[in-house]
Amino acid sequence: MPGEFTVEPLGAGHNRKGFSCGVAALDRYLHELASQDIRRRISNCFVACAADGAVTAYYTFAATSFPLSDLPPDETKRLPRYGVLPAGLIGRLAVDQRFRGRRLGSALVIDAARRAAGADPAIFALIVDAKDAAAVAFYEHLEFRRFLSRPMSLYLPIATAMKAVQAASDRP
Repeated sequence: MPGEFTVEPLGAGHNRKGFSCGVAALDRYLHELASQDIRRRISNCFVACAADGAVTAYYTFAATSFPLSDLPPDETKRLPRYGVLPAGLIGRLAVDQRFRGRRLGSALVIDAARRAAGADPAIFALIVDAKDAAAVAFYEHLEFRRFLSRPMSLYLPIATAMKAVQAASDRP
């Protein structure tokens, strides 16, 4: 994440009122619903904050699973034949319009991968449900792959994500 931002769990002290990504449903979620989901243990919400405390971006993260049969054969040949695999779901991801172009979306995906890799329950992959073709392209750029049966849903094995994170941190 660029040094001018920090990522932390959403808390009561975060000022969310000024956040606007330009998608009403995503803005409303952060303004009105995210705290309820956290309290109900439906999902967690993590925010990227600028030095002045402004919420610049956010994502939600929850446990999920998916059928092994949704993966392409080249992926399944190295896996045990369990019916379902554990995963982490990035349910929502949004960047305030004022902070676009600063790679915050990519940084939040990296943050989710790090949290998943460090979680006590095993997580095989991150999953996203893209809302449109632009979102699919964004995630594919980050090496997410489409599920066989759901082309708007994509996955990224944690092992792949962590190799990319390590390679980036090894660069001078």
